Amino acid sequence: MKGIVAAVPTPVDENGAALKEPFLEHCDWALANGCDALNVLGTTGEANSLGVAQRKQVMAWAVEAFGPDKLMVGTGLPALEDTLDLTLTAAELGYRVALVLPPFYYKPVSDDGLVAWYQALDQALGDTPIEVYFYNFPQMTGVPIPVDVVARLVQANPRRFTGIKDSSGDLAYCRKLVETVPGLKVFPSSETALAQADEAGFAGCISATVNVSAPLCASLMVEGDRDGLAARIAGLRSDIAAHPLVPAVKYLVGKRSGDAAWSRVLPPFAALGNASRDALDRIAEEL
Repeated sequence: MKGIVAAVPTPVDENGAALKEPFLEHCDWALANGCDALNVLGTTGEANSLGVAQRKQVMAWAVEAFGPDKLMVGTGLPALEDTLDLTLTAAELGYRVALVLPPFYYKPVSDDGLVAWYQALDQALGDTPIEVYFYNFPQMTGVPIPVDVVARLVQANPRRFTGIKDSSGDLAYCRKLVETVPGLKVFPSSETALAQADEAGFAGCISATVNVSAPLCASLMVEGDRDGLAARIAGLRSDIAAHPLVPAVKYLVGKRSGDAAWSRVLPPFAALGNASRDALDRIAEEL
């Protein structure tokens, strides 16, 4: 798992049920247009607004269509039993990497408590070979995953705990992980980090806006920062993120695909207002 990874969104129908065909169409587009892999059922995929049964269905669609090599899947929930259930299902389907949020209901969480929770997941998985990537998103969870916690868990089982997605936006934290935990695959959540990935030791990025910027990001990785490409990518991300991010990404996927289903979002997200749609229409036209 490395390179440009799209955190793919999940299209839904009028009743909030996931839709297979537009989901697979977009996944196929992303892989064909610059993405090295896909992160299914993360924050952008509105995973925590979908029920467990729906999450299992979407997991199955993706791995049946694309195989496991270019996929990772979000399986983290506050209850350890639910996290284990989803992670075991992912492993049975063939996924090799599960992206696991920390337990995010009871706060504050001590370092020892975080270590104990992830160790309990590791022990319950037993000989199941699926790897676990930490998912650090304190703005959403309220539970940061300290560098020392990551280091302790990797030292305890380096075959299980192999990577991290950091959505905090703190590149100093990412650099500290690279320095402190040799061999850990560190993925910032913004494609703006790609230009410094080699120098910093990052494995790539796992990003929501890559669903839109993938072709530009692929050019950056192959050709380098020619003609201000890195600045264009950063500007595009900033322009998209000026609006509610998940609805904006879904809207732009809909503009590309021509499928109006992508305009739907699950509560607590709300539909985009006219001003946001007009601004995103201009972005789509420029692309």
